[in-house]
Amino acid sequence: MNALFARQSSGTRPLRLDELASADVPFRTGHFLAYAPKDFHRIAYVDWGDLASERVVICVHGLSRQARDFDPLAYTLAKMGYRVVCPDLPGRGLSGWLRDPELYGLPQYAADMAALIAHLGLKGEIDWIGTSLGGLTGMVLASAQDTPIRRLVINDIGPFLPWAPIRHIGDRLRDAPRLHHNLASGESRLRIVLGAFGPLNDEQWRHLAKHSFFPDQNGGWRPHYDPAIGQAFRPGRVYSVSMWRDWDAITCPVLLLRGAQSELLLAETADEMMRRGPRIYRVEIPDCGHAPALLDPDQIRIITDWMGPAG
Repeated sequence: MNALFARQSSGTRPLRLDELASADVPFRTGHFLAYAPKDFHRIAYVDWGDLASERVVICVHGLSRQARDFDPLAYTLAKMGYRVVCPDLPGRGLSGWLRDPELYGLPQYAADMAALIAHLGLKGEIDWIGTSLGGLTGMVLASAQDTPIRRLVINDIGPFLPWAPIRHIGDRLRDAPRLHHNLASGESRLRIVLGAFGPLNDEQWRHLAKHSFFPDQNGGWRPHYDPAIGQAFRPGRVYSVSMWRDWDAITCPVLLLRGAQSELLLAETADEMMRRGPRIYRVEIPDCGHAPALLDPDQIRIITDWMGPAG
């Protein structure tokens, strides 16, 4: 591991998931209306820490995930003095679904996250932590002129995405059951399709399942996301993606996390990211593919040691 992370951590232990209801830092939920062509839709978020903190972190999840994935990390950062905001992208979690599924894509996600920053009234610089799709959204915003992003943490994604794992992700979305008889069945599905997240314990899997499925009005449990988010991955629409122009335009420091067995962020892509673009620190996460779950204390410590206290 890079010597940058060898120093002692802040001493703040990550939140045990069964302690969430009695967490000793402020914990709020909120929402606002964002705009897509011919459509206003709800964007929901979880807001941790002191509202008056001048150091704000926005954490954005992956393609089929949601804001509560970040609970232990958000808690830890809030204990360090940060305000941490974790949104649900449109079509996920408690956010609204888009009427036109063709709009599920980076332009809309970046616009919605810019609207979140405006809604929160954030006037200073922010830090951004993004897993997979959340990392791509952060790259788009960080590459823009006059960006408010001062530091960027990217979890297992890069400016080149090979078509084969993208196709696999699309197949998995389209093949996902629309309904489970009970939450245990949904959790069993997660353990299979999210196995690349790394070795998680039973409590962590229960936490993911609890926020990944909602009770259906007709009985059973349905996935939290709009199935239409998978339309962009239909056969004939999947191709390799290159975003090197965005990467080269980023000037803020970057912490890059890569699952050691990741098929989406290839080792050669990560090598190229270190040769060009912004100043970057890279850490390989063992026993993970795409993407490290960031629920493990050691993974959380990598991020908190790099970011340091909010003061």
